[in-house]
Amino acid sequence: MEIRVAGTAGFCFGVERAVERVESLLRQGKMPLYTYGPIIHNEQVVEDFAARGVRVLHSPEEAQTVPPGTLVIRSHGISRAEQERMESLGFALEDATCPFVKKIHHLVQQAGGDGRQVIITGDPRHPEVQAITGWCEGPPFVIGEIDEIPALPADTPLLLVSQTTFLLEKFQKIVENIKKKYYNVSVVNTICHATQKRQQEAEELAAGADAMIVIGGKQSSNTAKLAEICEAHCANTYYVQSAEDLDHQGFVPVRVVGITAGASTPKKIIEEVQNFVRSKF
Repeated sequence: MEIRVAGTAGFCFGVERAVERVESLLRQGKMPLYTYGPIIHNEQVVEDFAARGVRVLHSPEEAQTVPPGTLVIRSHGISRAEQERMESLGFALEDATCPFVKKIHHLVQQAGGDGRQVIITGDPRHPEVQAITGWCEGPPFVIGEIDEIPALPADTPLLLVSQTTFLLEKFQKIVENIKKKYYNVSVVNTICHATQKRQQEAEELAAGADAMIVIGGKQSSNTAKLAEICEAHCANTYYVQSAEDLDHQGFVPVRVVGITAGASTPKKIIEEVQNFVRSKF
């Protein structure tokens, strides 16, 4: 049996930067220490930080119930209103927003000043998208499918951006259809380059594998996209959070197993899955 592991599997730049920021603050003894929402979409990492005294806050209302301290803004970012509210409550903010996400905040802010209507491709329930909408001057449209493209006058000035983990192929189709309906459209492909590479690599791996294992948290948007891509090219695709989840799967002997992982998956978990596959497949 051959195991092929994606070269891009594991922490992306933004996630690694956010996790290291929390580690650095722990080393400095900056307590009480909080994160605004789970620092990344990985339960093991969040639980490890919790055991070391890092508390997750989910809203300004919850923040009012705890002593002010150092608050790390996770890589997904937060809205302008949330940021201002947390500052007013006396928290010292450590901004670990991914620079690629921060770029989108600046783009949508500028679009408001330019009189452009913002359209965001992404999941309106995802914290990254919710943060982006919170930097828009007016209400944006958040769409995930072609049939969700809004009906506006053809000459409406538009800015189209994307959640950084959106599927590139779907984004390109939406762009194509928006340009058929509107002629004053500014398009900025804000899908992270690492995400694009990860998706392409997953597709190539899945096409040549007898079984694919996709590792990542169930709340991770980018991991869910990887699983979707792999399932389209490999019928035996398993979406797991850790090696323990593989214990509950029924395996058949295969020749090639491909492994990829989302941007919030630690290297240790990827290695544990590799070891499990060697012993069980």
